[in-house]
Amino acid sequence: MGSIPPIWGSRISLAPFLAIAPIFAIIMMGYGLRRGGIPSFEFWNLNDRLVYWVLMPALFFAKISSADLSGGLGDYALLLYAGFFAATLGGWLFGRKMQPPQASSLLQGSARFNTFIGLAIAEAVFGPQGLQLAVLGSALLVPVVNATVVTLMTRQLGGGGASVLLGLLKNPLILSICAGVLFNLAGWSDLPVLHEIARVLGSAALPIMLLCVGANLKLRGLAGSRRQIGLATVGKFLVNPVAVVCAALLLSPDLLVSQVALIFAALPTGAASYTLAREMGGDAPLMAAIITTQTLLSFVTLPLMLLLGQIVFSSIG
Repeated sequence: MGSIPPIWGSRISLAPFLAIAPIFAIIMMGYGLRRGGIPSFEFWNLNDRLVYWVLMPALFFAKISSADLSGGLGDYALLLYAGFFAATLGGWLFGRKMQPPQASSLLQGSARFNTFIGLAIAEAVFGPQGLQLAVLGSALLVPVVNATVVTLMTRQLGGGGASVLLGLLKNPLILSICAGVLFNLAGWSDLPVLHEIARVLGSAALPIMLLCVGANLKLRGLAGSRRQIGLATVGKFLVNPVAVVCAALLLSPDLLVSQVALIFAALPTGAASYTLAREMGGDAPLMAAIITTQTLLSFVTLPLMLLLGQIVFSSIG
């Protein structure tokens, strides 16, 4: 998979903090711009759709279709799935004595992740190698996470699951992942015009999506449902990373693989969780509070988790 880029080095450093700081500064810029009505509220609603339907699928397709898949992704997949399923189990157990709407939001808050922030941080800290590996990680996680969470929420809430699962088959991120894999297997990794268009659009995805993450933050209503918010945060920022670290200690994979897997484990819940909660009858206001709380906390927890990973993984590398 490749070695750790020079920014990391063999000694403990503050590089992760410095690399991640601009990412969160851009997120807060997006929050400030939307609250100030700049350029307009309608712009941000349309921008979300542009990222979701065009820019992110283009990035996924460009990276996956040209990726080297010959090296195997077994250890990487095990790390990612260990964290995800451990957090999912924790979220399910935490919510067993709660009302179904609150339990379903707690489940999402424990299990789902913000792909956009993960890609940006992987590139900022580890460069093009990190971004490439993060895109492959998204390809491994996104279909599994969506299918698992929707299935469990259907059991919690009852009804609506079939139509949502059918909607996942039309998800542009999942479709672009499938298209990228098919083109890769067919050997069509650099078709004239098509891949150039995908690369140009994909290059615009990361900065725009970070602004959108900030624009979607909702700071009102964070005081309510503290118990559910706290339990979801424990599942997301403790259970998930601990499971990944334990799996890495058992498998001793490539250092870069371990670090990028840890980034996914420590990511806050993604904004799509709010839409899913609203569509399936979950507690949408609670979901919004969990998303915002975790995103704000991740300003501190993400660099700390990367620093911890640097210490632990360097001892086994």
